[in-house]
Amino acid sequence: MNNKLIIRTILLIAMVFPLLFTACAQKEEKKTSQEKAQTYTCPMHPQIVKDGPGSCPICGMDLVPFEKNNAQDFLTLGPSQQALANLTTITAGENEFSNSSHLNGRLVTDPEQTIYISSRVAGRIEELYVKETGVPVRKGQPLYKIYSEQLSALQQEYLLATAQAASFTEDKRFAQIKNAAKQKLLLYGQSEAQLNELLKKQKASPYVVYYAPDSGIVAELSITEGQYVAEGGSIMKLEDYTRLWVEADVYPADAGKVKIGQKVKVIVSGYEDQPQTMTVDFINPALQTSKQLIQLRGAIANPNKQWQAGQQAIVLLPSSEQKMKLTIPVDAVIRDGSGTHVWIEIEKGKYQPRMVAIGSETFDEVEITSGLTKGDIVVATGAYLLYSEFILKKGKNPMSGMKM
Repeated sequence: MNNKLIIRTILLIAMVFPLLFTACAQKEEKKTSQEKAQTYTCPMHPQIVKDGPGSCPICGMDLVPFEKNNAQDFLTLGPSQQALANLTTITAGENEFSNSSHLNGRLVTDPEQTIYISSRVAGRIEELYVKETGVPVRKGQPLYKIYSEQLSALQQEYLLATAQAASFTEDKRFAQIKNAAKQKLLLYGQSEAQLNELLKKQKASPYVVYYAPDSGIVAELSITEGQYVAEGGSIMKLEDYTRLWVEADVYPADAGKVKIGQKVKVIVSGYEDQPQTMTVDFINPALQTSKQLIQLRGAIANPNKQWQAGQQAIVLLPSSEQKMKLTIPVDAVIRDGSGTHVWIEIEKGKYQPRMVAIGSETFDEVEITSGLTKGDIVVATGAYLLYSEFILKKGKNPMSGMKM
């Protein structure tokens, strides 16, 4: 009897043990399968997907986990997240839209604001009071001292004529000679103050100081101390930057869109938030030989001297026709290899990507030809942050699988 009980017990154990082993194996396999369900991707390269943590083979960044089976095609952000991302929305609607041609331009010095200073007499430069370019010069500021025997002789002539006119007051000829001698000195660049000082001292001097005729910036120095200059020889060049020319290149196909007196918008590179209005003053009637372009020109004010000659600028040449079109801000459109899309607020705090087709665009706005309807709430700022957040959380491009 005992032998039969022992045999039954052994058989029961032999049958139960394989079942327990199989159950444990299945549990372990299920656990391993669950662990494998967690995948990882690169924040910068979402095409990199691995079953475990590691580094991106492209950029070396640490991979981040994401839920591969998360099929939601929208993002949900709370009020604090929206504020942190600086998300703003607008309601899509039709606006008066004028397509503009972008012309490449540049800022150049206005020659009408340039002063060329030349020597009034022949002589030797004894002293230069301005010895470098780029420094500002005020009107009436001394620029250089010159040694001139010619000026000394003219001063002596003026002193003699003045003395004769004072001695023979009844003879008008002496007064005329005095005025003629004075006029010579004035024509040679002497001021009334210098002539009064000459009469006060009653002594001629070959050393004469010349002063700045106007204010400006020294753009060029043509002489050095001790150098001899001829009458009319170049001394220096002063430039005034309170007004600058804008020169822009126009393709022959766009030449019919512009005319003298037309108002255009100018955007200086780096100062996109300060558009300027310019009147077209001149259109070159001939093509540039090397570029086959026509050049237009206008002037803009630069009172604070924040812009310098040589800076790049864009001239927006508006189209003659204006139509009501569905437009949104340029920054609201995301462009990548999959196409163009925008983000729509489908509910409060819930954002969904939508593929769109774009048409003409200006510096500020872009025309939407399909994908949006009037009244849609579109994310105006912060769209790129939503784009990045979607890739990080979903591990895929928002436009993958979508078709226009």
